[in-house]
Amino acid sequence: MQGGVSGFQNAPVTRAVVLASGLLSVVFSAQRRGRALGLSYQGIVKNFHLWRIFASGLAFQSTLELIFGLYLLYYFRVFERQIGSNKYSVFSLFTISVSLVLEILSLVLLKDTNYVSALASGPYGIIFASFIPFFLDIPVTSRFHIFGVNFSDKSFIYLAGLQLLLSSWKRSLIPGIFGLIVGSLYRINVLGIRRMKMPHVIASFFAKFFASSSGGSSRPSRSLVGNMTSRTARAVQNQSPSGFAPAAEPSESSIAMLVSMGFDGNAARQALVRARNDINAATNILLEAQPH
Repeated sequence: MQGGVSGFQNAPVTRAVVLASGLLSVVFSAQRRGRALGLSYQGIVKNFHLWRIFASGLAFQSTLELIFGLYLLYYFRVFERQIGSNKYSVFSLFTISVSLVLEILSLVLLKDTNYVSALASGPYGIIFASFIPFFLDIPVTSRFHIFGVNFSDKSFIYLAGLQLLLSSWKRSLIPGIFGLIVGSLYRINVLGIRRMKMPHVIASFFAKFFASSSGGSSRPSRSLVGNMTSRTARAVQNQSPSGFAPAAEPSESSIAMLVSMGFDGNAARQALVRARNDINAATNILLEAQPH
């Protein structure tokens, strides 16, 4: 599956997380302090190194983890476009912070065992929490076979997640599992978390400093989208692909997914045809067709 063609358009929070994660990972690697990352009972509880909590929530320890982690963060920006940047910032803060709390508690409980002495570093919370809506809300739009094995257009995202989950075995497995748990808690709206919003000043900060310079407006996607006008529908229709055979008829589940994001059904169908049934590329087409 593609993540679309518009980079971080309408995804300033994702852009901030990707930049922070990438820069911190490079800085710690350049200073040869990558091994200092990661939560451990000795470092957090006994030595009270609070900086490790912040750094371990964002920076990856290895190049392989960094590549797969940033790829998944970038791909999952579609959820920020779906729920809006304000609510996605709540989702990001909730998943990262609660996951870190669970990781610290697990280290306390396992301190007298030899099961694990330290946990992998990186934003595992937000990444693996995002697999919950990815599994439940993103429909399969195509299936294919490789050497007799069935795959879908979602398979490569799952494989990237599996690689990250098992990259450091037990050290990365525990944070990944906690990310899935926190994502489930957000899904069931524990403590009404899904209704919470960030203060306007924080939302404005992300919109001002992390909005894509090439993507037009940086407001949350739902407020951008509203109800699709006939003008936008015509704009999508006019953006017809050239030189390609007609794509298969879009599935009703893909159309319903775009309609749930606030787009008009007819415009959603046309965008899916143009995007050859790639729901994320279709989302970008619809956003770009919005009158500014």
